Amino acid sequence: MRSLRSQLIFFWVLLFVFCATLAVMMVSLYRSSAGAQLDQGRRTAEGACQAIAARYQRSVPQPPPARPQLDLLQVLLQLVLIETPHVEGGIWLAGGGLVAYAYPTYEGSGVKRDIPVAEQPLILEMAELAARTRQPQTDVVRGSREALIVTACPLAAPGADLAAWTMTRTHAGALAAEASLRAGLGVLLFLVLASGGWLGLVLLRGLQAVRRLETRLVEAQDDAVPVLDRTGVREIDRIVDGFNRYRLRFEDARAQLQAAARQRSRDQRLAALGRMTGGLAHEIRNPIAAMRLKAENALAATPERQSAALHAIVGQIDRLEGLVQSLLALVQPLNLAPRPVALPAWLQERLDAVAPRAAERGVTLALRPGGPAQATFDPQHLARAIDNLLDNAVRHAPAGGRVVLGAAAATAPGRLAPDRLVLLVDDDGPGIPETLQDRLFEPFATGRADGTGLGLALAREVALAHGGDLRHVPPEAPSEGLPATTPPDAAPRHGTRFALELPWPAS
Repeated sequence: MRSLRSQLIFFWVLLFVFCATLAVMMVSLYRSSAGAQLDQGRRTAEGACQAIAARYQRSVPQPPPARPQLDLLQVLLQLVLIETPHVEGGIWLAGGGLVAYAYPTYEGSGVKRDIPVAEQPLILEMAELAARTRQPQTDVVRGSREALIVTACPLAAPGADLAAWTMTRTHAGALAAEASLRAGLGVLLFLVLASGGWLGLVLLRGLQAVRRLETRLVEAQDDAVPVLDRTGVREIDRIVDGFNRYRLRFEDARAQLQAAARQRSRDQRLAALGRMTGGLAHEIRNPIAAMRLKAENALAATPERQSAALHAIVGQIDRLEGLVQSLLALVQPLNLAPRPVALPAWLQERLDAVAPRAAERGVTLALRPGGPAQATFDPQHLARAIDNLLDNAVRHAPAGGRVVLGAAAATAPGRLAPDRLVLLVDDDGPGIPETLQDRLFEPFATGRADGTGLGLALAREVALAHGGDLRHVPPEAPSEGLPATTPPDAAPRHGTRFALELPWPAS
């Protein structure tokens, strides 16, 4: 795609070539017109000289006199040259010189009778040469401002060398053509320079306007759409006006989108609150119902059996207390205390904490090699989140299954350096049911009969408090820049991966 600069430069070069070609044509026409004018003047002078010779041949009596009659020659010159404008002529006689002269078409105030002094040597030379060779002679003398054409032809005169001569100039036509040529070349030069300057000015104004718009767009903060100022260039201002109108529509659309997002968030919170209320009522009702049943049985039973009922009631109370503590931890703000943590040792501590439960279920624990050596976060709160994820993974892994914990520095597309730390918890269990995936991180959303569904919600709150997030990653769609859950040469399998992401500067 060509730029505006290249197109304008190409247009100016094309105009320059066109003007140069036109100048060459004008010079060629000038030269051809000057040559044609010289040819015309030469033909006129030669024709007048031959007409004088022919008229003299018819007018001389037979036999011709020994000496030419000067009055007859003068009349003959007048009769011939009056029919050829701008031509003067005369008769040359050997031993007598220029004996007759006439210029009947002279445009001066009187009758011209004197032969031009400056041209006499050339006239005498041409007349003598014509009389001696008995052949017509023509000579053209070019000057800077005019061209002089002199023609001489012999006359039939017994006993005497007699020749007629004619002379004309082509100064008027040559000067006009030269003046026209100079004017034309001057106009062409002016057009080339003026068009080059004008195109340069247009290009400079356009580029300056584009640079101002580009600077304004580059300096815009984040996702703000700046207001562009008019540049004074009509075509660019049309784009500026269209962009500003688009900005207004974009701001309206963004405001409506934000309002819709806030409304959707409120709706989601209300819906989640409704589901949470229902789940909380269910979780509280079950222990209460169990305690009521145990208490009624204890009242009707013997004293020996009342102790077991009381122990069962205490267990249900402990369950309710754990539920209340989890709810409090979910709703209370987290006060983080980030500090540098040796990541491999901290990850191993998390595996050691869940190792007894994994051994009971026959699940193998493994630490994925690699990852950063150190990271910055709140180790206490993040330990709660990872412990919840590992507990869920151990519970869902089959007997003889495998749970893998690891860390990786992930790089987003288009970035050169890592931009987030990802803690990965993988298991090879049956995976998350599709019916549960949409509300996976909501309280009381669980697929286990003995679960509360608060573990994932608590883990996500910890991730959000660090400025990150907790995501469920299907095995067939691994995260960008993270190790795959399935080897490249293995068939797809079931399993679950949770990726707890922390921003790299924060970590």
